[in-house]
Order: sequence, then structure tokens, then C-alpha cells
Amino acid sequence: MGRYSRVVVKLSGEALAGGAGWGTDPASLAQLADEILSVHELGVEVAVVIGGGNYFRGRMAEGWGIGRAEADNIGMLGTVMNALMLRGVLTARSRIDVRVMTAVPMQSVAEPFIRLRADRHLRRGLIVLLAGGIGQPYVTTDYPAVQRALELEADALLVAKRGVDGVYDSDPNVNPDAKRYTNLTYREALAGEVRVMDASAFVLANEQGLLMHVFDVAATGVMKAICQGKDVGTRITRDPAISGA
Repeated sequence: MGRYSRVVVKLSGEALAGGAGWGTDPASLAQLADEILSVHELGVEVAVVIGGGNYFRGRMAEGWGIGRAEADNIGMLGTVMNALMLRGVLTARSRIDVRVMTAVPMQSVAEPFIRLRADRHLRRGLIVLLAGGIGQPYVTTDYPAVQRALELEADALLVAKRGVDGVYDSDPNVNPDAKRYTNLTYREALAGEVRVMDASAFVLANEQGLLMHVFDVAATGVMKAICQGKDVGTRITRDPAISGA
């Protein structure tokens, strides 16, 4: 057992797509499943919020000539597809009971998200995959990830990013001299226009004092290392002025 007893992991849809950037990649799914299972094996309760950007994003609406609300509905269905794929891989690689819960009612393929039921699943040692965002358009899965972590009283939110191993002062893919932050406050992240997550997600996390870790989704063993007490990637914390420190 590490420093956390319960965590929520935020996975983007692109993380499931691998290098292709679209759809799902079997090798990437297997690697993600193993990382999640390694955390569960520590005795940590694990819930996962999954994005759907590997299928469709709301901001693609204009290019397709459809409304943003409709586009976001399509994206929410993509998150359910990803959750079902990940559940399939997790159950194939372990004997752990894995449940998919969705904010969009889909009784034939997933349970509805009910906070107390999700909490009970986690206490019983199940892995819970949370799909459908919050069931409403005009919201990416960033805000729901923070919201679910708070609702489930998680000790930390682990934000897995593709192609970057933390938060930098500039784009490391463009600037070779970009410096990675080890620790950051939400206020500093907002002031620096850090684009790791939506600003609304940062504001909510700051207000409620949620601890966040940002790390490279492709790095083996990082989820487990974070839960064991290592500060890999970037650790983002509440602004001291709000916490009264």
C-alpha cells in the first residue's frame, strides 16, 4: 500500500489510440491495462475517467457541418466505446471485476453512474471505468475527471498525458530548452495559461483542494510509482491562500 488509498485516473482518448492518433491500438490498451492493474495490486482503489477524442471531439463540429451539442453527444458515445474496450482488456488480463458506469443512460451495456454505488464498487475492490463525461455537451472530460475525483473522495487525480511527461513552462515539442515543473499551484497554472487541462477543471480542483499529478501515459511504472510516494512528472496543488496556509 502506498500513500494513496483511492485515486482517479484521467485517460484521454488519444492515449488508447497510440501512435495512430485515431481509433484504438491493442498494444496501447494492453500497456494501459497493465499500468492500472499495477496500481490496483498495491491495494489502491482505482476509478478511471476516459475521454473519447480518438473518435470524435466537439471542436470538430464546424468541419463536419454539425452543431456543437450534437458533436459532443457523439464524443460522449466515443468515451463509452473506449471504456468497453478497456474493460475487455482488463478482464482478459486479470480476474478483477471491472464495471463501466456512464453518465449517459445505456442500461444494456453499462451501469448508470450513481455516486454511492461507485463508492461501494471501489470499496469492494472493483475497478470502475467512468464514461460519458457528465452527460452534458460543451464540457470536455477534464472537468468531469475533477468532479468524479471529488465526488468519490479520491486522494489524488492522476492525469495521463500523451507525448509529454509533465507540465512545462513552454511547449517542449517546440522549445528544446523548455523546463518541466516538479511542483505547481493551480493559480500558477492558470496564470501561465498551462493547457494540460481546461481552466474550469483547474478552478474547481483549486477550490476543493484536489491534488493532481500529470505524467506521461506511455512511461512504464509511473502510475504505480506515484501511488508509492514518488513525485514523478508534475504535482499540482491548491493555492496556499485558499487553504489558509
